[in-house]
Formats: sequence, C-alpha cells, structure tokens
Amino acid sequence: MHAAASPDPVLRVGELEVRPAEGLAHAAGRTLMLSVREFGLLVALVGRAGHIVRREDLYRQVWGAELRRGDRSVDVYVHKLRVKLEEALPGVRSIHTHVGFGYRLELEPITSDSHPFHNEGTPR
Repeated sequence: MHAAASPDPVLRVGELEVRPAEGLAHAAGRTLMLSVREFGLLVALVGRAGHIVRREDLYRQVWGAELRRGDRSVDVYVHKLRVKLEEALPGVRSIHTHVGFGYRLELEPITSDSHPFHNEGTPR
C-alpha cells in the first residue's frame, strides 16, 4: 500500500485563497481571473502576508531576472492585481504600498476616514 501524497499547499489570508500548484486564486469564494504575472505576484505576496516585500524581490521571483533601473513592471502589475482584489472583496484594502520599500498584502477593512481614491505613491 502506498502512502497518500501530501496535498499541495493552499495559502489563505482572510477570504483570499491561493492554490499555487493549480494556478487558482479565489476571493470570497469567487475565482479570480488573473494573468500569469498577476498570479505570480499574488503568490509572492500571500506567501509573505503582513510583511513588506521589496520590489526587487517581487521582480526576481515573478519575472525570474534582476529588476532594471527605471522598470515599472512590478508597479503596473501590482496596480492591476490590487484593482481585481478590491473588486472581488469590496470594502477591503488588500495591497499596501510602502514607498521606497515595496508592497505588503494585508486585508484591512476600508474605514469611513479612508481616502476614497488610490494613490500609488502614498503608503496604504
């Protein structure tokens, strides 16, 4: 008799569930439609939820190369991912920008004193 293989890890943060081996992500039970880069960023951020992940580290993990000076790819794709997460989880702020450092994934309710507009250059 063979021992059952251990299931692939499922990463969870609040109502967000990511299955890296399957290439699937769900928010509040709904499947997220993500590009390969968006999914890679989500896996990287969920794997370090609550911690700031440097842009250079995200680029290295998702793109498989060193971040070149002036390359804004990480910022563009984080913005796309943030929009999709916040559409799927209304009332929840998901990816926080730490200017000069990187990004942090942490699901936090948007409060009435939160600014209604997103500004990529402002810590969130």
